[in-house]
Amino acid sequence: MAMKDYEFWFVVGSQLLYGPEVLETVDTRAKEMADKMNAGGLLPCKMVYKLTAKSPEEIGKLVKDANYDDRCAGVIMWMHTFSPSKMWINGLKELQKPYCHFATQYNREIPNDEIDMDFMNLNQAAHGDREHGFIGARLRMKRKVIAGYWQDEDVQKRLGSWMRAAVGAAFSKTLKVMRFGDNMRNVAVTEGDKVETQTKLGWQVNTWPVGTLVEYISAVTDAETEALMRELDEKYEIRTDRLENVRYQAKAEIAIKKMLDQEGCKAYTNTFEDLYGMEQLPGLASQRLMEQGYGYGGEGDWKVSAMTAVIKAMSEGLTGGTTFMEDYTYDLTKGREYSLGAHMLEVCPSVAAAKPRIEVHPLGIGGKADPARLVFEGREGPAIVVSLIDMGGRLRLICQDIECVKPIYEMPNLPVARVMWKAMPDLLTGAEAWITAGGAHHTVLTYDITAEQMSDWANMMDIEFVHITKDTKIEALEHDLFLADLAWKLK
Repeated sequence: MAMKDYEFWFVVGSQLLYGPEVLETVDTRAKEMADKMNAGGLLPCKMVYKLTAKSPEEIGKLVKDANYDDRCAGVIMWMHTFSPSKMWINGLKELQKPYCHFATQYNREIPNDEIDMDFMNLNQAAHGDREHGFIGARLRMKRKVIAGYWQDEDVQKRLGSWMRAAVGAAFSKTLKVMRFGDNMRNVAVTEGDKVETQTKLGWQVNTWPVGTLVEYISAVTDAETEALMRELDEKYEIRTDRLENVRYQAKAEIAIKKMLDQEGCKAYTNTFEDLYGMEQLPGLASQRLMEQGYGYGGEGDWKVSAMTAVIKAMSEGLTGGTTFMEDYTYDLTKGREYSLGAHMLEVCPSVAAAKPRIEVHPLGIGGKADPARLVFEGREGPAIVVSLIDMGGRLRLICQDIECVKPIYEMPNLPVARVMWKAMPDLLTGAEAWITAGGAHHTVLTYDITAEQMSDWANMMDIEFVHITKDTKIEALEHDLFLADLAWKLK
């Protein structure tokens, strides 16, 4: 489903005590609020006002309907009046969709001349939301609390941000990952418990033979290939006369996409250690497929492949870019410490600062023909890098704030796409923090999605979240990791 196909149900809490006139006013106001927030253009998905809940039976039915409606990516609740939270217990215990408690009120200001007991009886969100907040805490519910006036831009942006995380959760639960070959031999961090991951995150990770892909590549027609070659010529700058190498990448793209779509997969992996029957390692092909929204993981890294797909789904419609990434080497010059990120071939052109170039160069590993690839520099600006690791019995999502810069060297002999950044709080402390937390060498780099959104997603999926920021101190991080280890072992 595309972002526009999802909706979020807006549920307002009240009770029968107030009588029909008050309840009619609450209903009218709730509709108005949903309509105005939808019209504001800051929400990526439609907010659908469902009902003013007044009884356990209404709440129970609504939760059942939400759980079984694929369009519903989450529920947003607000208590306009005082809604006794004991009547929410059974419904909330059954809720399987992400839940946002929206603490707001209809009026912005207290009307000095108009406020009387009738006004007080109608406008009780200040303590209605506290009653509702208690039961969420009492039930130990995974939830997002957003407080603020509903017409304010910053409040609607936060609500929209949470919606994107919830779409990522919905996408995650149906995600299928296609693996061509296994993990790179003897590498630890790309391994993991696929059964536990499917249980927690919903990912279905399975293997297809490389030989089947070779058959699909062989079946690509000349007409299909030439049509894609024309598209490549229009979209990128072709800087090679070795067009047969480019044509092979075009065939590989067409073939991989056919297999992914046929199996309903939105992510895939491969490894240069298993290219049996192939002429090249897919470079340009993988870059192009990521640009179309598919997840990718090199060396059989199915976790980073799936995370790339999830974050691309969360960022649909945004223009900053998201890509599979790897820290390759550092510049340790005092006062200007930077990390150079790249990969052998596969960096998504969605992060390019300028029009990418198609080039053909030797790879040096894999033992195959020289692969075509897109070469470019990444754009400047704030971003994050994200790594999902298997800690044995639980998953940990590590997120680090970074500031991408224009590469400080031209690097004319490095024929790959590259991004350069300053890690927070600085390169050395950031590297120590990343290594202490167990972060992988493969990451997802995104300019579009924030650490708060990744924290929301991790909360929805019930996994551990570690955030490395400008304020991170190693001693404090070690202490937090120790406590988290104890807490998660008790769960």
